[in-house]
Amino acid sequence: MTIIYDLSKVPADVVAQIHASPKFTKWFSEFPSKLLNHDNPKTVKGEKYGIITDVQYLSPAKSSGVNLCSMAYVASCVDACLHTAGRGAMSSVQMSRLRKTLFMLQYWDEYVAMLRAEIEKRAKYAKRKGYKYAVRLNGTTDIRWELKLWEDMVYYNLWYDVQFYDYTKIPNRLVPDPSVYDLTFSYSGVDKYQRHVDTARAMGMRLAVVFRYRTQIPKTFLGMDVVDGDDSDLRFLEPQGVVSALYAKGKAVHDTSGFVVG
Repeated sequence: MTIIYDLSKVPADVVAQIHASPKFTKWFSEFPSKLLNHDNPKTVKGEKYGIITDVQYLSPAKSSGVNLCSMAYVASCVDACLHTAGRGAMSSVQMSRLRKTLFMLQYWDEYVAMLRAEIEKRAKYAKRKGYKYAVRLNGTTDIRWELKLWEDMVYYNLWYDVQFYDYTKIPNRLVPDPSVYDLTFSYSGVDKYQRHVDTARAMGMRLAVVFRYRTQIPKTFLGMDVVDGDDSDLRFLEPQGVVSALYAKGKAVHDTSGFVVG
């Protein structure tokens, strides 16, 4: 089997693991069979609101050799990343995300064609079942998709009623139409990140804040009303200007960088 991806920027220990495993060698000699995750435990909660949600999980920060989370080190959220939460702690899951990332970076046209086909298929499925369809392209990354796929987003929103949404740590992302692509600013309490938090607040953005334990979640935070962000992942149903409270999962429970509050 011939590996079809350029692994020159991938960390050496990961490359060694790929070559040492017949399973992973096979994976990296093929394109992925799908890009979107359909059964995330949190997004499934949205079905009670009549919405089916799919999420794309790629390799965050610099774990692929290319930084796909530009603010990760400023916000100190690398160690607490959801890449390590739940099934993300499994090396096979991380390898799957790495392959999809390299597929996107190195085979862009094929990647876009696969993504379009998958969104259209899932949108039609949701409609048949009587659901609205939502897509979160940044499950574990912070890519400015409005600069890469805006025409696609508008098309699927218009013809298939697809709602795109994401969390971001970049406060100056200017989305042409928030009703097509909704963004929630992801908070961190790290000192060097506070000017970005201030910018997001000044823009009236909705803030997602991770608290260490559910019992620590307050009624207000930074003078803003707090809503339950773990009831579902459907941030676009919440008004802007509120705090959507989440509680830490995986390694994030032990985070002391300031990313997790409490």
